[in-house]
Amino acid sequence: MGKYKFESTEHELFRKTFRKFLAEEAEAHYNQWEKDHLIPLGFWRKLGQLGYLCPQVEEQYGGLGLDFSFGVIIQEELERVGSSLIGVGLHNDIVVPYIEAYGTAKQKSRWLPKCVTGETITAIAMTEPGTGSDLANIQTTAIRDGDHYIVNGQKTFITNGIHANLVVVAVKTNPHAEKKHRGISLLVIEAGTTGFTKGRKLEKVGMHAQDTAELFFEDCRVPVENLLGEEGKGFTYMMEKLQQERLAVAVAAQSAAEDMLALTIDYVKSRQAFGKSISDFQNTQFKIAEMATKIELGKTFLESLIEEHIAGKDVVTKVSMAKYWITENAREISTQCMQLHGGYGYMEEYKIARRYRDIPVMSIYAGTNEVMKMIIAKNVGL
Repeated sequence: MGKYKFESTEHELFRKTFRKFLAEEAEAHYNQWEKDHLIPLGFWRKLGQLGYLCPQVEEQYGGLGLDFSFGVIIQEELERVGSSLIGVGLHNDIVVPYIEAYGTAKQKSRWLPKCVTGETITAIAMTEPGTGSDLANIQTTAIRDGDHYIVNGQKTFITNGIHANLVVVAVKTNPHAEKKHRGISLLVIEAGTTGFTKGRKLEKVGMHAQDTAELFFEDCRVPVENLLGEEGKGFTYMMEKLQQERLAVAVAAQSAAEDMLALTIDYVKSRQAFGKSISDFQNTQFKIAEMATKIELGKTFLESLIEEHIAGKDVVTKVSMAKYWITENAREISTQCMQLHGGYGYMEEYKIARRYRDIPVMSIYAGTNEVMKMIIAKNVGL
C-alpha cells in the first residue's frame, strides 16, 4: 500500500536490506520453524550481528541510537514473513524500552549490550492464570528479605518464554496496599536464578513457531539491585509503556492485512472459474475494493499516530482506537481472503491459511479489544 510519509532514503535502504536478510534467513526456513514449533537461537544471533535488535538503544550500550520509525520498519517486515516472529518486536520495542527508561546506568550497562547482540533474549511477564487484562489484581508476590526479594507466583502466555534469559516480571511488593495498583513493582529476573523455572511450551491455535510458555517462581531469591525503577511504581510504568506496545501491535496487524490483500490479488488473477479469472467477477472486485479501502484508512491513521508517538505526544486514546480497529480489520480481511482462495485457502501450503489462524490473537494480547473500548469510552467522557 506504499511507504510511510516519514520514510527517508535511509529508511528505504534499511527496509530493502532487512527484507533481503529476511528472505534468506527467515522466509526460506519459516515453514520448517512452524513445524518445529520454535525459531532457532541462531536467527536471533544473526539479527543482533547485523544491528536489527534494539536499534534504538544508545550507542554507548551497543545500539544504533535510531528512533521508533526504524522499529516500525522492522515490525512490518517481520510480520510480512509471518506472525511467529512477533517475539523479536516484543524484545525490541516492548521489553528493552523498560530497561532503557527505568534502569539505572549500572543496570543498562549490565543488560543492554547483550540485548543488542542477541545473546540475551527478553520477555515481560504480566499475565497470570487468573489475571489477564486486570493487571492490578496480579497475585505473584515479591517480599523483601534483606538484600533480596523472595518471589512466589506463576505467569502464563509469556511470549519468548522458552528462549528468554532475562524477564521483566510484574510483582506485588506490597500485597496489602490499599490501592492495589500501588503495590506493584517490576523485577528483572535472570534465567538460572534459584527458584525460577519454565513450564511447558504452550500449544497455540496459531503462531506455531513462536515460543510461548508458563513461568514459575517458588521462593525465588532476586537481588534488590534487580528492581527496575522505584518500588510501587510498576503499574505506572506499565501504563506508560503500553502506548508503544499497542501501537506496535497495530503496526503488525496493518502489515499482515496488506500482505493478505497482496496475496489474494495475485491469487484471484491466476485462478480460473466458469471459464474466466476469478478477478473478473464483480463480487471479487467489490471485496477487493472494500478491503483495499479499509487498509488505506488504517495506514493513514497509523502513520499519523507513529509521527505523534515519535514526537513524544500522549496519544493513548487514538492508539487504543488503532489497536482495536486495525486488529479487527485484519481478522475480517483474513476471513475474506481465505474465502476468495476457495478450498485452497484452507490448505496449509497456502500462506492465507496460516494467516487465518495467526491473526485472531492480535485482538487479545496487549490488552483485549474490549479493554481498548473501555479506555476510549472513558477518555471521550463517559
